[in-house]
Order: sequence, then structure tokens, then C-alpha cells
Amino acid sequence: MIEKLKALHQNSYVPISNFPVSACVVTKDNNMFFGVNVEDASTRAGTCAERNAIYAAITAGYKKGDFKEVHVMVSSGKIGMPCFVCRQMISELFEEDSLVRCYATTGEYKDYTVKELCPYPFGEDDLQ
Repeated sequence: MIEKLKALHQNSYVPISNFPVSACVVTKDNNMFFGVNVEDASTRAGTCAERNAIYAAITAGYKKGDFKEVHVMVSSGKIGMPCFVCRQMISELFEEDSLVRCYATTGEYKDYTVKELCPYPFGEDDLQ
């Protein structure tokens, strides 16, 4: 997983931040979907690697509850974490005990559960 995520940094489109991020979501039937971050000049229209990977899985037909884990790597050499927009998406689609593994390009990583990253999620129940 580490080498694949590291290689994916080359596919990021980051002309502004020069901060590649790659991600992989794994479904409960062990399919993998990859994503990279994509920026544009308005900065708000781009998307993060985590959501790109999730969107790819959803496009392939996967739904809430079908996801098992997510892997994230930033290019800075430090262990990277999903942003709060991505945490929101993860908290809505993944179970609270799902694995979120955050990597550094050195191979170091830290494991979290969705519940640890999103202890007070905003979800469907809050909209009623």
C-alpha cells in the first residue's frame, strides 16, 4: 500500500500548493479505489484525494456501509490526516470502527478509527 500511495503522488494536480496527497478506500469485498488531490485556481473547486477515492467507489456502485477502511498519504514526509471535509464524508459512509490509516512517505503510519477522528459527527439524524 505504501509504495502505491507514494507512486500516486505523481498523479496529483497541485499547481498551487505543490502538496500531493493520495488515498485508497477499501470496500468490504476487498476492492480498492484510489484517488489523488486535484486543485484549480479558485482553490474551492478542487477535491481531496480521500473524497476522490470515495467518489470512484460510489461511481462503481458502492454505498454507505460498503466501506471497510481508508488509507491516506501526504507528500511532506510527515504523517498526514484527512481534512475536516473529508472526515465528514468518511463519517457518513464508513462505520465508526472502520480503520483510517494515515501514512508518511517514510513508511510510518498511525491507525485511527472513524470514531476517533470524528467523535461528534454531523449526520442524517441532525437534519431531521
